[in-house]
Amino acid sequence: MGSQNLLALPLINFSGHELKPGTFLWDSIKSQVHQALQEFGCFEASFDKVPSELRKSLFTALQELFDLPLQTKIRNSSKIPFHGYVGQYPMVPLYESMGIEGAPSLEESRKFSNVLWPQGNPAFCETVQSFSEQLSELDQMVRTMVLESLGLKKYLDEHLDSTKYLLRVMKYKGPETAEAKLGLTSHTDKNIVTILYQNQVCGLQVQTRDGEWITVKPSPDSFIVMIGDSFHAWSNGRVYSAYHRVMMSGSEPRYSVGLFSVPKEGYIIKAPEELVDEEHPLLFKPFDHVKFLGFYYTEAGQKCESALKTYCGV
Repeated sequence: MGSQNLLALPLINFSGHELKPGTFLWDSIKSQVHQALQEFGCFEASFDKVPSELRKSLFTALQELFDLPLQTKIRNSSKIPFHGYVGQYPMVPLYESMGIEGAPSLEESRKFSNVLWPQGNPAFCETVQSFSEQLSELDQMVRTMVLESLGLKKYLDEHLDSTKYLLRVMKYKGPETAEAKLGLTSHTDKNIVTILYQNQVCGLQVQTRDGEWITVKPSPDSFIVMIGDSFHAWSNGRVYSAYHRVMMSGSEPRYSVGLFSVPKEGYIIKAPEELVDEEHPLLFKPFDHVKFLGFYYTEAGQKCESALKTYCGV
């Protein structure tokens, strides 16, 4: 539909200043964040804390990583669904990805690297760790702003402590055609917050609440911040988890990375009582994120229009 070309995600500027809670600037940006996440479930963030040289180094590192032989890449394994190597799927033949758990920690980045490069790869580790650490600052700012906007600042420490970080690195092969081909099926993320960054090969599309698809064309200096199902449930629907997909055309590969704040195994996601009243009845029963992921990747979970509603909807 034509509106796909007219709509755009909100652009929020986090760059050029030190943002501190309680300041006029913080409150102004907090208001923009809250409105964007209510309306779209995501926004484009201008964020200059990640230097351009580091961003370039990251994509060089990703190319080196995905050029490894398949038998090497599949060593990236995890007991948690979708946290290890994903590829070779007939439904999405253009897509492959790997997961680096605890990426903001240099020790954890080294663990990942040593599995794939037993001789070590210090440059890769330092690039991934530094990029993830800088981006985790944006994640924590956004989550702090959301809780402040909801009047739930007293839950902030518990909320931030309840998660860990996963960096997913992704490659989409060019389909060698001008016709758009599916790179990744339409889905909502299942975690708390996702922050996406891509090379300048576009493909990400986000669906609005009205069902329109927005083709996202971020600048080289910006990131896409997106709410996941777990935050949608925790907020009792106050922030929106948007469906999104990747459509590919042409011959150039698309590299992207996503920093995911993920609830720790065993932590129960439950909407605070302050968010439940007659006007806002409880939407979801308390649940463990890892068990929810386990359901989502079953045949039944994949067939659901909304795995979250099917799994724990009231």
